[in-house]
Amino acid sequence: MTTRTFRLAGAALALGLTVTALSACGSNDSGSSSSASGSGSASASGGAKKIALLLPENKTARYEAFDKPMFEAAVKAGCPDCEVLYSNANQDAAKQQQQAEAAITQGANVIVMSAVDGKAAQTIVQNAKSQGVPVIAYDRFIAGSDYYVSFDNKKVGELQGTGLVDAMKANGKTSGDIVMINGAPTDANAADFKAGAHSVLDNSGYKIKAEFDTPDWSPDKAQAWMESQIGAVKANLTGVYAANDGTGGGAIAALKGGGVKPLPPVTGQDAELAAIQRILSGDQALTIYKAIEPQATDAAKNAIALANGQKPTATADKEGVPATLLDPVVVTVKNIEDTVVKDGFYKASDICTPEYADACAKAGIK
Repeated sequence: MTTRTFRLAGAALALGLTVTALSACGSNDSGSSSSASGSGSASASGGAKKIALLLPENKTARYEAFDKPMFEAAVKAGCPDCEVLYSNANQDAAKQQQQAEAAITQGANVIVMSAVDGKAAQTIVQNAKSQGVPVIAYDRFIAGSDYYVSFDNKKVGELQGTGLVDAMKANGKTSGDIVMINGAPTDANAADFKAGAHSVLDNSGYKIKAEFDTPDWSPDKAQAWMESQIGAVKANLTGVYAANDGTGGGAIAALKGGGVKPLPPVTGQDAELAAIQRILSGDQALTIYKAIEPQATDAAKNAIALANGQKPTATADKEGVPATLLDPVVVTVKNIEDTVVKDGFYKASDICTPEYADACAKAGIK
């Protein structure tokens, strides 16, 4: 699969060109909101527009480091005077509901939300829509929302499962035990990752010895569970399916602490910097790279459209919700340079610290 290159500056310019006519420009900075002054046309589109961005947690590095700033930059490019009302729920569904209610009270014209709990978030959607506020489900699906943008999450799981099988076979293992460390049971996406992985692993010739759904996507809980399993699986452990890089890192720490040598292949997702470095060192077999910039840009474009009473631009359908599903990409030591470095997701200097300099040179990262 070929990764499309998305640069923030280019995406921002393109978005600015496509949505200038839609721009409804906003107002004051306050609290956790951000805005930029400009020459928008608020009066022509019914007044200042506010866009609420509600993210689920900060244990996964991507949300604060990438999603938030990229979304804010894309909104600024498309509507220089729009105001972004930002909140992070820190993995607390009740807190996210309070944040949504506060955003509506502050006059949000549209809510862009990555749900802590997909089922609980349906109440947020119903409440918002009853007050005329559309909701975009961002990254994590919410039934009943007005639009959904994410990646093909079942395909993510399939890629993880296939990558794990390939890595085990490359180690000369055609049978043996696998453990599965899935994502949070409250996250609808985690169920898709799990289903996709099972569709590959169930018929792979390897045995799924144990399986765990990780509350809150917590690396600590993933590590504690893996520690509890080592005694039972150590003798014949050939691979570890971990749904994301955080849980993968927890699993690797547990395996090292439990004296498992050599480490079996471990999967991941999100292309976190620490995971890329673990791949270079040989501790992690692969991660799934989901180019966040086009996702954030798409969400911003459609948030501006919905705030102005227009329909979102969709290319798919997810349970009756108009959707855009982007393509995930497997990253191994062989294509770090051609994916996360080429796309500007990380600079080579971010990855190739002195500890990893030799591994970077061997992998052709420069």
